[in-house]
Amino acid sequence: MLVLLAGIFVVHIATVIMLFVSTIANVWVVSDTGIASVGLWKNCTDGNCDGTLLYANEDALKAVQAFMILSIIFSVISLVVFVFQLFTMEKGNRFFLSGATMLVCWLCIMVGVSIYTHHYADGYGTSYLKSHHGYSFILTWICFCFSFIIGILYLVLRKK
Repeated sequence: MLVLLAGIFVVHIATVIMLFVSTIANVWVVSDTGIASVGLWKNCTDGNCDGTLLYANEDALKAVQAFMILSIIFSVISLVVFVFQLFTMEKGNRFFLSGATMLVCWLCIMVGVSIYTHHYADGYGTSYLKSHHGYSFILTWICFCFSFIIGILYLVLRKK
């Protein structure tokens, strides 16, 4: 049981770190030449980053930014609640609060990345570049899977 709790804790910390990296890094869309990349916050060309983004729909981008920040907040809250419940909860109880908070994080990731995918999957707004998705986009989908698995495990897991 202790090994399972430690494993879940490590995966949860990895998810929080990957959410931070994927949200902060400006590598959501990368040109095929590797010269330019666009993130949620800045546009980088030849190593120089500026705040001018190439996305066509700014409202969708702001929604993605908001949901990614919310997902980080809920993931950190879930981690803190898990540690708090681990040391204060009675034996036999389940980690409902930390599981529910992690599932809210999962929902925020799902909404944010779904909006991004819907609006920018075909490179909309970056039509002058032939592009593909960068590692931030892929990390976010990995965090989507991990947060769902962690949330369900928290709901099922009992403290022994």
